Amino acid sequence: MQEFNVVISGFDHYEDIDINPSAEVCAALESHGVEPSEDSAGDVRINVTSVLIPLSFQNAWPTLLETIDRVHPDMVLATGLKTHAHSVALERCATNLIDATRPDADNIQPRRAPIDPDGPAAYWTRLPLRTILHDFSDQNIPATLSSDAGTFVCNSLFYRLLDWNSTQSTALSGFLSFPKVNDGGKYGSGLSLDQMIAAAQDVIRATVDYAVRPVSDEI
Repeated sequence: MQEFNVVISGFDHYEDIDINPSAEVCAALESHGVEPSEDSAGDVRINVTSVLIPLSFQNAWPTLLETIDRVHPDMVLATGLKTHAHSVALERCATNLIDATRPDADNIQPRRAPIDPDGPAAYWTRLPLRTILHDFSDQNIPATLSSDAGTFVCNSLFYRLLDWNSTQSTALSGFLSFPKVNDGGKYGSGLSLDQMIAAAQDVIRATVDYAVRPVSDEI
């Protein structure tokens, strides 16, 4: 049986957010795991390691990289929060730009600066996004493809992650943005925490299938 190691990261704190889906999903997946799809059942065992990272330009990526270096994952899924979103967002790319409209956890607020002065303008994920969206639709999980992870710590972390991934021959990485938690019904913004946990599980299952049995997919 093939072992497929996954690292999932979430941010440890968001100001004025009572229920942080980024952290809650990470805890749920490490606690309950992810079962492979029917296509991969019996052939693959998925091992999930979660890590919470600070909302810090300076410390977010080193914290995630420490776990990556320890686990040697086949997949890294970073997650974050888009407070005004109404659905899950699959981030397609990370841009080489920091332009913070508010301070980070270290009270640092860089403006109009590159993440890496010598790096490319953007990196694109290689996750099978169209397949993942199809799986979301089957489970009635509202979702969208996004080409804008913002210019705050989420995008900075995603850029560093994809820069690392560009040196890896087989590992796959992506970023999943969650809306706020809304367990009060269909009215108002956000989704239930159960829907967001299911979304993260779908992303991992679809990526495992793609890695084990690669197929053509558009980003």
